[in-house]
Formats: sequence, structure tokens, C-alpha cells
Amino acid sequence: MYRMLIVEDDRSIAETIREQAQMWDLDVRLTEDFRNVLTDYTEYQPHIILLDIGLPFYDGYYWCSELRRISRVPIIFISSASDNMNIVMAMNMGADDFIAKPFDGNVLIAKIQALLRRTYDFSSGALILEHRGAFLNTGDDTLVFEGKSISLSKNEYRILLCLMENKGKIVSREKLMERLWKTQQFVDENTLTVNVNRLRKKLDAAGLPNFITTRTGLGYLVEA
Repeated sequence: MYRMLIVEDDRSIAETIREQAQMWDLDVRLTEDFRNVLTDYTEYQPHIILLDIGLPFYDGYYWCSELRRISRVPIIFISSASDNMNIVMAMNMGADDFIAKPFDGNVLIAKIQALLRRTYDFSSGALILEHRGAFLNTGDDTLVFEGKSISLSKNEYRILLCLMENKGKIVSREKLMERLWKTQQFVDENTLTVNVNRLRKKLDAAGLPNFITTRTGLGYLVEA
């Protein structure tokens, strides 16, 4: 079942779209906190987003830009501000489509379904993991923090992926070594230490100090 996030502050419009989308077996979540749209995104991992332009606190253009820093999730703008300038701006910000209010619900659903088919018939279904505002994209192995990409080696990415998948849990050195090299044999434990230390230095330099915690004798963790 595809998941759709609706970022629309007009509750009646959002509820109407949700009711119609659910009739077509779409799972739908409505944004409640318009200060933290990215939190909704990372928690819910939607396959598609409907985004209004006029929102409390930050407008839809801002959130589209922020989402595009970390994801290629399909975005459809829905807005009554449907003049050419707004449409062009939305598309330039990274939107995939623009639907003017008022709209026909059947047309909206048809466009949503068409965009989902085009996107996910060939998609790997990548997830994005988030911690302390850092976003790890499992589709292209990138880490983004405050709009900047942090370059990771293959081993550094695998270490961070394993720790973020198990956020709040201690991951043993043995498990990390298995994840990195598929075996615990013939691998110097110091090699893991070197990789973890290099990863920590990159995180520190990017403004993410103490991102990885050591539990002596037990392993490492990213604290929840």
C-alpha cells in the first residue's frame, strides 16, 4: 500500500482528500505540526507528498526545497495561487506536478496514481533514516546535514547505516564486523576502530559531535 503525506493547513480540504484517497487503498497521513514537516516525512516515509504553498510558519516552497535536499520523493503542489509565476516556481523548486484549487477529486487521484506508477515501477524503495537533523539516504548512500552532503566511504556508510537502523541499541563490534566484511575471521579489530574514528571525525567536522557513543566492552550506539 502506498503512503501519502498531505501537508495542507485547511483541515476540510485535507480530510476530503484523505477520504477519497483511502477509497483507492492509499494510506494517508495529515501533517499536524507545520514547524516540523521533515519529522513527519522521516517518521512516515511517504511514497508521495501533497504540498500546499500557503502554510503556517514556512511556506510550501521552503519545505519543497528542504525535502529536495534529502529525497527525490514525488511532490505535487496543490494551491489556489495558480498563476504562471507560482507554477513555474514550484516546478523549479523540484515539484513533479501542480494542481490548482479548486480541483476535481477524481482528477487529483488519477494524477497521484499516474505519478506513483511512473516513480515506483522502477524504484528500489529506498528509505531515509534521520538522527539529530542528519539524513542518511539508503538509495544513494548519502548523508546530508543542514543542506550539505557529507562524503562517506563504503565502510563508513555501512557502519552508520547499521547504527542508525538500531538507534537506541548497542551494536556489538562483532555485529559491525560481520556487516562490513561478512565474517569475523582474518580481520584485524583495529581496522574497525580506524573506520569508526574516521567516521567520527567527519561527523564532528560537519557539526555533529558525539553522534556515535562508545560503550566500553560492549560496542557502539547512536542514542535515541
